[in-house]
Amino acid sequence: MQQLVCVVQMNVDKLKKMAGAVRTGGKGSVRRKKKAVHKTTTTDDKRLQSTLKRVGVNTIPGIEEVNIFKDDVVIQFQNPKVQASIAANTWVVSGTPQTKKLQDLLPTIINQLGPDNLDNLRRLAEQFQKQMPGGEAGGASIGAAQDDDDDVPELVPGETFEEAAEEKKEPEAKKEAEPEEKKESSS
Repeated sequence: MQQLVCVVQMNVDKLKKMAGAVRTGGKGSVRRKKKAVHKTTTTDDKRLQSTLKRVGVNTIPGIEEVNIFKDDVVIQFQNPKVQASIAANTWVVSGTPQTKKLQDLLPTIINQLGPDNLDNLRRLAEQFQKQMPGGEAGGASIGAAQDDDDDVPELVPGETFEEAAEEKKEPEAKKEAEPEEKKESSS
């Protein structure tokens, strides 16, 4: 039977580098120990809960959504746990937050916006107008020009309704007469 022998040759320089990285001091010093991962989140959470208990917060049931407005950003909590202590002026909203832009949530949260967000709404309206020059704003102006015939004409001082209506009918009559003349000349 044949015996298979594998010889692994490692680069001596690489081994020295790896061993040197483990030492914190110079030659002869103690090697560093494995760093322990600290779990501070559970202790912080327990400390927070004990402080809230001392303040006397009560859970408020039935809240489906919490929106916190900050500049153009909305921090949104879906089905959060809300606790409050009105005497201590303390409100706690816990849950998974989602950061969204105000314009993404705009149609649904417009009734939640207060007077302090009025400037944000104005800025958003200006942005929409700048973004869509040929979009809805342009389409509205074209539609207004077509519906102009149905509107009441504006009066100039000194004119009557009848005079303004006659002036408007005269250009329309000329436009209708022009195609008939072209048809007759082409035949």
